[in-house]
Amino acid sequence: MGDEEKRNRAITARRQHLKSVMLQIAATELEKEETRRQSEKANYLSEHCPPLHLPGSMSEVQDLCRQLHAKVDAAEEEKYDMEMKVQKSTKELEDMNQKLFDLRGKFKRPPLRRVRMSADAMLKALLGSKHKVCMDLRANLKQVKKEDTEKERDLRDVGDWRKNIEEKSGMEGRKKMFETES
Repeated sequence: MGDEEKRNRAITARRQHLKSVMLQIAATELEKEETRRQSEKANYLSEHCPPLHLPGSMSEVQDLCRQLHAKVDAAEEEKYDMEMKVQKSTKELEDMNQKLFDLRGKFKRPPLRRVRMSADAMLKALLGSKHKVCMDLRANLKQVKKEDTEKERDLRDVGDWRKNIEEKSGMEGRKKMFETES
């Protein structure tokens, strides 16, 4: 076990040494990155912001202020125009997304409960207190008389089927069948 403990300690010492070396390398890389950013910032400012020379007289200072205000106004107008374009395009996107959503039909329908209502209750719910008519649907139906058709008369005349079978059985029954056919 002593040998194995030495081995584990060596491995952990090696890991710690590697970690410290990696941290040192990372720290130097971060410093290099920071100096590079500062030099890029200085280059950008020297290109886009020339050094300011302040004039000596009051009229020249006022002219300089007017020029700066004009530039600020132009920048503000440009900013406002861009914001309006962004708002307009955002609204168009929302409208199109809503149309897509509607076309796909993926909107959730609320779960509806089935309610049993009579016709009177429905009219009362729709019309409110104006509802005076009572809708008894069966009262408005027509009365229809059935006319006797030939088939019904024949069936009524035939009567009991057992009686017919007894009459047609035997030789006399067959004789009657032939007589009725001719």
